[in-house]
Amino acid sequence: MNLGWQRKPLGDLCNIVNGGTPKTGVREYWAGTNLWITPAEMGRRLSPYMAHTERKLTDLGLKESSARMLPPNSVILSSRAPIGHLVINTKPMSTNQGCKGLVPGKQLEHKFLYYYLTSIVDLLNALGSGATFKELSSGKLKGVTVPFPPLSEQQRIVGILDEAFDGIATAKANSEKNLQNARALFESHLQSFFTQRGEGWVEKTLGELGAITSSKRIFKSEYVKSGVPFYRTKEVKELANSRGISTELFISEARYKEIKANFGVPKQGDILLTAIGTIGEIYVVEGNDDFYFKDGNVLWLKGFTTINSHFLKYVLISFVERLNKLAHGSAYSALPIQRLNAHRIFVPSPTEQATIVSQLDSVSTETQSLGSLYERKLAALDELKKSLLHQAFTGEL
Repeated sequence: MNLGWQRKPLGDLCNIVNGGTPKTGVREYWAGTNLWITPAEMGRRLSPYMAHTERKLTDLGLKESSARMLPPNSVILSSRAPIGHLVINTKPMSTNQGCKGLVPGKQLEHKFLYYYLTSIVDLLNALGSGATFKELSSGKLKGVTVPFPPLSEQQRIVGILDEAFDGIATAKANSEKNLQNARALFESHLQSFFTQRGEGWVEKTLGELGAITSSKRIFKSEYVKSGVPFYRTKEVKELANSRGISTELFISEARYKEIKANFGVPKQGDILLTAIGTIGEIYVVEGNDDFYFKDGNVLWLKGFTTINSHFLKYVLISFVERLNKLAHGSAYSALPIQRLNAHRIFVPSPTEQATIVSQLDSVSTETQSLGSLYERKLAALDELKKSLLHQAFTGEL
């Protein structure tokens, strides 16, 4: 660390103020003029600065709670659910009990403190404790050591970080837009095939073309340490996205053979579709490896003998995309079998199905390649931010 830098506990450099919440059922406490922020709202912020809050307290609400007004240019830290959201208030503001307000003393530039805390979010999380959810206590926070140079040097470092982070934010916005465009390109090609009826295409419901079901229930008591892999949404998602699968659960060979003999198991060409929580992850079973899967969370499409499995996969992707658009951007939380069975599609000849699959595979490969490129750029930009913060607080900027 460079000459002139000091290290002191945060409690010696700041006044740390706890937050609070007045009774929510008392109307006289709410809809006032005193700004009041929560960790959830902090998590949605688009810049380091906050001048407005979704809810406000009356003077009486402030008086009847442990919330206290923080002066402008305080640093507000969420101390639970989760630990680590950070904002700087540009107007007097109070917080709920899930936040700590840090009011810097004369030795500390507020934006320098903001950047430093940003650089040690992992440490702050490690200092948290609690059974239900982690919480960072005022005592632990006060003991966090802060390295700092003279104020003029703090301001110089802040200027460098501000300029660099503005550039990174612009680059991230461009990469995120390009990523969205790559995905939109694939979706537009997809919908162009499935929103119009070609000559000779036959209209059918999915229920007329095959069977949509789930698995026999497997109880936790039936899990074994090794044996036949048992897939949940997590594993199906990994398979759907061609990632290395990390199997954690198994059932015995004997139980698997019993199920196979009495009820059947997925085989090559069948489709598994995640249908609760994360919906729309689609895996076409490529081989005849032994495995079973969790009932309810994952649907099993089988017996679709007149339709190409990969054509059906693209039909399902198109269907889920349209469902989510109908939900105005918020994803569906469940996909019932009845709705899938009733979904009507136009089915071309096997030859035309194969042609469509080939074209969509090509577009999918191209968009996945572009997506991977932009995701790598975004990851690199995040690493650059971490590197700059490390340099800033080791006196290397």
